[in-house]
Amino acid sequence: MEKIWNIAVKYWPKLLEGLGVTMEMTLISVVAGFLIGIVLAIARVYGNKFFYGLSTVIIEIIRGTPLLVQLFILYYGLPPLGVNLSPFIAAIIGFAINSGCYQAEYLRGSIQSISGTQMKAARSLGMSKTEAIMQIIMPQALRRVIPAWTNEFIYLLKYTSLAYIVGAPELMAQAKFIASRNFQFFEVYLVVAVIYLVVVLLFTKIFSILEKKVEIPGLEWVR
Repeated sequence: MEKIWNIAVKYWPKLLEGLGVTMEMTLISVVAGFLIGIVLAIARVYGNKFFYGLSTVIIEIIRGTPLLVQLFILYYGLPPLGVNLSPFIAAIIGFAINSGCYQAEYLRGSIQSISGTQMKAARSLGMSKTEAIMQIIMPQALRRVIPAWTNEFIYLLKYTSLAYIVGAPELMAQAKFIASRNFQFFEVYLVVAVIYLVVVLLFTKIFSILEKKVEIPGLEWVR
């Protein structure tokens, strides 16, 4: 226990720096993925055959291939084609696209859980399809998707540890660097595991509070 404490005290600036990069990657990726997810979900639910087919192909390809392979393609596969990305940018793009496809499915399920009569009622009142989607359907769908979106955020936070493989200086990369210098691999990685655990528990609590804040009284959430 003393060794673990000494490592945490001695290397906390490096670990804090790595945690900062991890959080930055997670927040940027999850927001970008959310925007991607909205577009893909709407295309799958309300799009014509072309947009439905295109969004379905994108989602199935991304969800059907490992995230690590996607990162390798972005960082190692694109340079021969003349596209050079920094480790940080490659990781964010990979995480955002991957998360966006999963969020699209969460949103699609949330949208389809809303009764179709609401769309008909909105159209009968003179609203266009776009207005009905943005003003009637999406506000409800976004509330219902929070539990699934919380899980996606937590998964993405942990998946950022894969970014060290392409050289991004996040928490896991800093831990690997520290462990390779003092050869205390067990102690260093245990400290990192505790950091991840604390951060995950913190955000789980935050999203739990958010879920209660936006919950509609009397409306049963779809989980």
